[in-house]
Amino acid sequence: MTQLDYKKAGVDYAKIDPLKVLAQRAAAETASNLERHGLSEVAASRGESAYVVDCGDFYLASITECLGTKALVADAVRALPGNSTGRTYYDQIAQDTLAMAINDIITVGATPISVHAYWASGGSDWFADEARARDLVEGWKRACDLCGVSWGGGETPALAGVVEQGRIDLAASCVGIVRPKSRLTLGEKLAAGDAIVLLESSGIHANGISLARKLAERLPDGYAARLDNGALFGDALLAPTRLYSPITEALAAGGIVPHYCVNITGHGWRKLMRHQAAFTYRIDALPTAPPVLQFIQRHAAIDDREAYGTLNMGAGFALFVASADAERTVQVARSV
Repeated sequence: MTQLDYKKAGVDYAKIDPLKVLAQRAAAETASNLERHGLSEVAASRGESAYVVDCGDFYLASITECLGTKALVADAVRALPGNSTGRTYYDQIAQDTLAMAINDIITVGATPISVHAYWASGGSDWFADEARARDLVEGWKRACDLCGVSWGGGETPALAGVVEQGRIDLAASCVGIVRPKSRLTLGEKLAAGDAIVLLESSGIHANGISLARKLAERLPDGYAARLDNGALFGDALLAPTRLYSPITEALAAGGIVPHYCVNITGHGWRKLMRHQAAFTYRIDALPTAPPVLQFIQRHAAIDDREAYGTLNMGAGFALFVASADAERTVQVARSV
């Protein structure tokens, strides 16, 4: 069996990351522009999952994130022969999109307060599908309500010639507030002996989808293939991404301030080691990978190194806390 990996699926970070580094360097040179507004950046937030600005009595954080290609899976599963459910799956896709931004902004200790939508279609006809449009809107609102954020607005361009006809590119921006300022979480307190608490994922979330789509192309039954538990491969891929802000808010209410947080997305578990400080990271107990991720690893013939370096493998978010807070962190997370 030929091995599939993320690079063969069209995502080559060796080509993507140099541009990101170039952009980060140029962006850093604009920080002084905040001074005219009486504000300043929190320099340590550059390169983290959200950008933080010091507003005096509080911090503001911001982030923009794209869903990626998961909407293509929803379209394909909806079109499967014999699928008579009438579902468009875009209520779940909406939650995925918001989760990309919200799960990033909470890593810096922010409470998400507002979001904006970016829904760019390949033509006006995409929006004319009433069931799909309704599911997208209702799913977006429900995710906002779950996280206690205001949906401020957005943009719905029809980009024929840029976006493929019949497709949509989904993204979200989010603003969050860090108040009190002691909630700021950028890793300054990260120390040897801290505990790593992993929060369970619901499945593939929205990262590794290009790999999953490439795998579906070579499976005899495609998205209709069955997992060991009997679920359809396509249905399992569409399990919505977990929203972790209710947990981080509950921790704050309980007086627990993590020393660092990681949203486990691109680069998989390598993200756990993203902080610049030199530490050795030890995971004592691995979560059980969801059936859909076990299926992908087996049928794509990828080893553990590739799997854990690409997929979340059962852990969607990581909290680095003082060892004395570890047990209570687990209790709070389980109670939400």
